[in-house]
Amino acid sequence: MGKKKKEEKQIEAHLIEDRAIIWDAEEGKKIFESDYYGKFREDRLELALVETVLLLENGRIAVLDSEGKRMNVDELKESCRKIDSRFDVKYTVYTDLRKRELPTRTGFKFGCDFRVYARGVKPLRRGPKDAKEHTKWIVFAVPEGYTFSFPELSRAVRLAHNIRANMLWAIVSEAKEVKYYQVTFFKP
Repeated sequence: MGKKKKEEKQIEAHLIEDRAIIWDAEEGKKIFESDYYGKFREDRLELALVETVLLLENGRIAVLDSEGKRMNVDELKESCRKIDSRFDVKYTVYTDLRKRELPTRTGFKFGCDFRVYARGVKPLRRGPKDAKEHTKWIVFAVPEGYTFSFPELSRAVRLAHNIRANMLWAIVSEAKEVKYYQVTFFKP
């Protein structure tokens, strides 16, 4: 008879409004420091919806709804779509960036969808940083056929320029393929 594989206890994340929270600070800190997921507070880890779904898909966490019932990936995605109408497009881009092994953080406070760092950069380092340790790209995830105004494009490019980053439009096709277009600020 073969040995039974020891079952690992999954870390529980509680879906609360537009985020999931891991209340086990020790386990949350491991996820935060190892792969740069979420925002760590002193007593919990707060995960964005895209981070929560990816961690659930990878079997790293279990997600509980407001009634304490475990959610499967499809249930969680459906819930995310109700919270954020752009969820599918953002999730497609987020998973693509993660598959490329690029440290990716949410970009809400910068007015974009994601902040992306060069491969090998540890985005959580405190204190003064070298130029290569700063955000390399800010990313806006949009569906194919998306139309925007020139002022919207100008704001996005200026934002990137102001934080010494490059601006990328991540265009998601109906087939869930992602193409990236870089737009830069140029001053003659």
